[in-house]
Amino acid sequence: MKRMILAFAAGLLLAGMAGPAFASDPVTITGTMVCGKCTLHLTKECQNVVEVAQGTNTVYYFLEMNDVSKAAHDPICDPGNSEKVTVTGTVQVKDGKEVMTPAKIVVLNSSGVSEK
Repeated sequence: MKRMILAFAAGLLLAGMAGPAFASDPVTITGTMVCGKCTLHLTKECQNVVEVAQGTNTVYYFLEMNDVSKAAHDPICDPGNSEKVTVTGTVQVKDGKEVMTPAKIVVLNSSGVSEK
């Protein structure tokens, strides 16, 4: 009986630890999108990364390179290039990083109104 209780408790603990690895409900973030390789030097391959200010910290959302992400990459794929964007998608934590699968990327102009 003790073993069954311990096994059940261990199962609950493992299930709780695995929670952040699953995709969340869709969220929307607004920040500055740059190339993770060319500008930030944080990725081995070109990848969209959205920098979002949260208080005094910056959170980096690494965007999966799906069709939506690939279509928005060219304008930022030079060192120092960036675009202000709003991105909607699901977020997972992978290897300690916030990884977003974008469903929609909207580029904003200086007044915050979408250009597309």
